[in-house]
Amino acid sequence: MADDSKASNVGGRYAQALFDLASDEKQVAAVEADLKSLKTALADSNDLRVLVHSPAFSAEDKAKGLAAIAAKAKFAATTKKFLGLLAANGRTALLASVITGYEDLSAKARGAVSAQVTTAIPLSAAQSKGVAAALRQALGKDPEIQTRVDPAILGGIKVQVGSRLFDASLKSKLDSLKFALKRA
Repeated sequence: MADDSKASNVGGRYAQALFDLASDEKQVAAVEADLKSLKTALADSNDLRVLVHSPAFSAEDKAKGLAAIAAKAKFAATTKKFLGLLAANGRTALLASVITGYEDLSAKARGAVSAQVTTAIPLSAAQSKGVAAALRQALGKDPEIQTRVDPAILGGIKVQVGSRLFDASLKSKLDSLKFALKRA
């Protein structure tokens, strides 16, 4: 568990450095768009995940692969340089953490709050609006909602805003009932 904390801390530092550089170059929105498309590619492509995480590939191979993706996707120069730096430093495994950290920093700079909403089935448009309205009221800021479907939670909803987790999933309720029954 300490290793995950250390890794996310390093990812956060890289994200902060990239955000500072993008801010200086007035490229915050362009870099964020690049990172969002890269995040989607990471989620969709098993080959890309293997390239980024596997120790079988050298830093040079990872840099070439990421450079090819960046060139094909026409990423901003700042993003291309950063991906090269990440590969050269042997930190490509932190890419997802860096992207999340950058999105949080960018949202904070805009005065928005990033929220991760997890449900067992996809939300309808009306449900999404309801969740957004509830979060807006609870947080006092406009939420930028990222939805995720995880059938393992069985039902209900999980909402993560920063380090806070609001868990109203059926799985957690059943787990707490199971724990209470074991104690009795």
